[in-house]
Amino acid sequence: MAMAGLYRRMLPSPPAIDFASSEGKQLFLEAIQGGTMEGFYRLISYFQTQSEPAYCGLASLSMVLNALAIDPGRKWKGPWRWFDESMLDCCEPLEKVKEKGISFGKLVCLAHCAGAKVEAFRTNQSTIDDFRKYIIRCSASEDCHVISSYHRGAFKQTGTGHFSPIGGYHAGRDMALILDVARFKYPPHWVPLTLLWEAMDRVDDATGQRRGFVLVSRPHREPGLLYTLSCKHENWVGIAKYLLDEVPKIVKSKDFKDFGEVLTVLFTSLPSNFGEFVKWVAEVRRREDGDHSLSQEEKGRLALKEEVLRQVQETLLFKHVVTFLSSVNSCCRSMSVLVHKNELPDIAEKVCCQGARILAGKFDSSERFYCRETCVKCLKANSDKPVTLVSGTVVNGSIEQEVDVLVPSSQIGGCGCGCGPSNCIGIYPAGNDILTVLILALPKETWSGIRDEKLSRQILGLVTTENLPTLLQEEVLHLRRQLHILRRCQENKKQMVSPQGSNDLVNDGKLLSRDQNLTMKR
Repeated sequence: MAMAGLYRRMLPSPPAIDFASSEGKQLFLEAIQGGTMEGFYRLISYFQTQSEPAYCGLASLSMVLNALAIDPGRKWKGPWRWFDESMLDCCEPLEKVKEKGISFGKLVCLAHCAGAKVEAFRTNQSTIDDFRKYIIRCSASEDCHVISSYHRGAFKQTGTGHFSPIGGYHAGRDMALILDVARFKYPPHWVPLTLLWEAMDRVDDATGQRRGFVLVSRPHREPGLLYTLSCKHENWVGIAKYLLDEVPKIVKSKDFKDFGEVLTVLFTSLPSNFGEFVKWVAEVRRREDGDHSLSQEEKGRLALKEEVLRQVQETLLFKHVVTFLSSVNSCCRSMSVLVHKNELPDIAEKVCCQGARILAGKFDSSERFYCRETCVKCLKANSDKPVTLVSGTVVNGSIEQEVDVLVPSSQIGGCGCGCGPSNCIGIYPAGNDILTVLILALPKETWSGIRDEKLSRQILGLVTTENLPTLLQEEVLHLRRQLHILRRCQENKKQMVSPQGSNDLVNDGKLLSRDQNLTMKR
């Protein structure tokens, strides 16, 4: 009786050389002596097999992120923070990746979203000599790694498009070591670098674009503490187009006399789904035995968020935005996403339910979660600053789970729910903060069309980032980089949504949803 399925593949050699073969071992030893295997040790420590046939891109990226010791800032399982394929969903739903793989552009988006420093090159944007220099640089260092997007056919292997990290380089033979994440299929193997370039230089039929390589390294700073932008919802293209293309045209087309008039025209015209685009970064935890106490690490992260929030609210631009929003009719549909006086209590139920779903590992599940009760609490222990928690009891069938969401807060009044001290309230997220940071993140040339010279000087003075405090400056630059990435994605949307990662099993055989108000850190 025939056994169903496939068990591995014989590695075509030549052109590849099995890493575990006598020749492969010799190449390894010689490369060590040449100093171009330094990056290998970190990568091999976190080498993983893709958990789904089409997860080659996700497995490659999670492996590299862990090798670089980038903290995801959220829990994987139990108390452990760790990058796993299941956590890489901020740019594409996992079910879609599972079915079709992931594109080169979406992988770059994921790496940015995960907090890495990323440089991406298609072969028509680089040269083989530059590629070799990057391979040598990263192979001789523990601080950066290369993920290659290539076509297996160049190596006489079965399958089509594939992602895998490069584990090292042999200068004498000009060969690169591919740490193939489809370990159920092929082992790690050495290939001629010229042939690897040829494999990357093939056009992907699905996108019409050439493949390429991505350099991933540790950032000099943490990713956004308060806000991030999302390209997960289909409407992000229209919102990005409005911010990057339409706003400069509006600014240029009208004869504005004051900044309030500029804000009124720009933000009363915001797309109605704007709330799906700007996310606030929430920190979610499972409450153990009714314990609300915070660890020193949690206190430290919350203190950083509160400092950034304070710096936002101390800008002159923030004062203009507050004045503008106070004059906006709250029943104006186009502004409803920005004007919420009690926004935090209003979204408490959604926050807690989503947090419980993620902590239970059922992010994409259709199972129903609902909150039996929620409350905004303010805690103060000893001489610590007050801490705002959104607490909820979430029910999933017969299972109840206590969830806390840590929220940066300002000391401005009552807690709003009667459950805690009366001298503090969490006011984050709020439309005035979001608008302030987003305006600061817009490209400087957005305002070049202002005709009135005095107004132009005033606006440039309000939006300049050079003199901002360091933490706020980094927050703004994080969003600005995301806007630039989205501009590139918008210019070539097809490459962002068409699959490029392969489904190896299929090729061998037959042929947060996220709530609109937040993105989670567990």
